Formats: sequence, C-alpha cells, structure tokens
Amino acid sequence: MTAFVIRRLIQSLLVLLAMSLLVFVGVYAIGNPVDILIHPEATQAERAATIAAFGLDKPLWVQYGLFLKGALVGDLGRSFAYSTPALTLIAQRLPATLELAVVAMLVSVLLGIPLGLWAGLRRDGVAGRAIMGFSILGFSLPTFWVGLMLIMLFSVQLGWLPSSGRGQTVAVWGVPLSVFTLDGLRHLVLPALNLSLFNIALVIRLTHSGTQEAVLQDYVRFARAKGLANRRIVGVHVLKNILIPIVTVLALQFGALIAFAIVTESIFAWPGIGKLIIDSIRVLDRPVVVAYLLMTVALFIVLNLVVDIAYSLLDPRVRLSEPRGA
Repeated sequence: MTAFVIRRLIQSLLVLLAMSLLVFVGVYAIGNPVDILIHPEATQAERAATIAAFGLDKPLWVQYGLFLKGALVGDLGRSFAYSTPALTLIAQRLPATLELAVVAMLVSVLLGIPLGLWAGLRRDGVAGRAIMGFSILGFSLPTFWVGLMLIMLFSVQLGWLPSSGRGQTVAVWGVPLSVFTLDGLRHLVLPALNLSLFNIALVIRLTHSGTQEAVLQDYVRFARAKGLANRRIVGVHVLKNILIPIVTVLALQFGALIAFAIVTESIFAWPGIGKLIIDSIRVLDRPVVVAYLLMTVALFIVLNLVVDIAYSLLDPRVRLSEPRGA
C-alpha cells in the first residue's frame, strides 16, 4: 500500500507539472488583458506601467518560471481585476460550490441507488420501465434548459422557491453554509436538483445494470436457497458487489460537479467558483483562470487516488501493489 501511494504521488506530481505548463502557456498566449482592464484613453506610459505591474513585459518562459517559483510556496499569482491572490479569491468562493456539489451528490445517491435497485429487481414492471425512462430524460435534457424550467415552474408560476442567490448562511468553523438555515435550504433546492439530474440518471443506470447482472450470480442464488430474507440479499450480497463501478463514477463525477458547475451557478446566480471563473474569463484575469484550472487538475488527481484505495477496501481481490513475480 505504501509503495503504491508513493508511486502514485510521484506520478501525480509529474502530471501536475506537465498540466501547469500546458495551462499556463494556453491561457497566457490568448488575448491581452491590458486592453480590457485599462481605460481606452490611457497614455502609452500608463499602459507600459500597467504591463510592467502585471509582469507581462517579460518573455513567456520567464513568466512561467516565476509562476512555478511562486507555486512552490502556494502563490499562484494575483488577480489582475481584484489585485488579490488568486487562491484567496477561489477559497472565498469554494465553500458555496462545495456545498452545492455535496448536496447534489447526496441527492444523486439517495435517489439514484434505490431507484436503480427497484428498476433492476422489477425490470418488467411499470415502475421499473418508468424509472428507466426518467433516466433517459436525465441524460438527454440540457442542464441550462432544465434550470430555466425549474425557475419558471417553482419560482415564477408557483412562487415556492427563490430563483437566485444563496440565501441566509451560518458560519460553521468559520465557513459560511446555507444548508443549516431554512432560507438557505430554500435557495439550495433548485440549483442542487438541477446539478444532480444528470448524476441521478447515471447512478440509476449503473445500479440497474449491476443489479441485473448480480441477481444472476451463483452467490445470490445460494443465498436465496439458504432462505435469507430478500432485504438481506439485496442489501448485502447485491448492493455490496455493485458498489465498485458506482463508487468510481461518483468519485469522478464529484470532481466534475465542483469543476464544471459553471452553468448551474450562472443560471441561479450561485456565488461559487463557477461564476468567478466566468467573470475572470470575461476580463482575461489570467492568474485566476490558471489557478482554477490547476485546482481542477489537482482535484481529479486526488480523486483518482482515493478511488484506487477505495477499490481495495470494497473488494479484497483488488491489489494495489504489483505481484511479487512481476
């Protein structure tokens, strides 16, 4: 286990280094933020002073070297627009996005797994077919369209839920959270539902296919022959053996929820990092964009490592270390 973790950490650092080069060059080679951030009537001297202040007067390879030097001490640059460290801006918006992603993932699990089990165990029933039909819609409907329809129905027509904002928050260990207040929960329902719709459909289909395959295995037939209760058969023998692909997908999808919640946050004006990155791209705030992309890369690297370790915990047949004879 230790050798595996060390090897993966080294690989992760190399991947992160390579991605930092690609991201930095890709972002810094596009456009000129000075044209957006400075007044059009500024003099040449003012433009030159601004370019020097941003460090844009240096060659690209020098800028990348300075970026790496700062990254080693946790400094990914200062925002051009806010004159604040990029990581500080992201850290201020991250709790809102994490809260939204966690709630959306919980909704996906709490709805997707039971519905998938039901559809897999009663695949020929009306309910099973309806559930699978819903999963197809979850895959097919665009996120932005679903979000607009949710606003039209529950906010405009019925007036039950607010359409934008985060609502009232309460500090938990210094972190503002809206899930612990009634007003915050009302603001959280629609964006969380919108963000979780695709994942609900995905979990339903994964659970459904895994259940259909598991119920045909010998260990399930033997459990039934022993006279075990159907609830125990499903909860222990079926569910435990279909969790590996579900855990894999959910872990990677959780990273996707955090990194790509841009559409949902834009529709519902949710003050997370998705909205921040849209605003930063609009004004070519390069340090914030680079910090966001590198944070996304690091997030997926960590999640992949966690998934590999979870494999060994869920299925002892999965070995993290290489065979000795290899």
